[in-house]
Amino acid sequence: MKISERAILGRQASARGFANENRLLAALLDRGFNASRVDLPHSTYDIVVELIEGPIIRIQVKTIGNSNSIKFTGGSRGGVDRQYKSGVKYYTQDTTTSDIIVGVKSIKNNGDQKVDFYFVPTLLVEILGQKSISANKVERWKNNWEILTKCTDLEYVKTTFKSLY
Repeated sequence: MKISERAILGRQASARGFANENRLLAALLDRGFNASRVDLPHSTYDIVVELIEGPIIRIQVKTIGNSNSIKFTGGSRGGVDRQYKSGVKYYTQDTTTSDIIVGVKSIKNNGDQKVDFYFVPTLLVEILGQKSISANKVERWKNNWEILTKCTDLEYVKTTFKSLY
């Protein structure tokens, strides 16, 4: 693949990721959550939500693409202006970097036909010790907004997702 083709694909992936962050933000606001994008370019999370009763939740948004998986890693995106330095930025999401990962899967037909949200608490990521998960494995919890509000409750996470480990 030529550099110019890789640059175009990188820009498209970046634009799609940005669009999915905004899809989630719109869904949160539409449901009455007090949410905002994080405007910090090196942040390990994309959106914050202030819960009425509880902490501020840090959300990392991930696009669910053709592989149908939700990646738990960050810092590895390439691009035309990315300097490649082995191991400098790559990390796996955990409770120090975010509270929940939300995979966004959008089906398009001249715009959005359907958008689904897959909630994976970083407490679960730590329990599983994996770098990704198939969206099929967490399908039964998609669009379950309660998970967002309880994602920092270890007992809730263990009980809700115990079939995964």
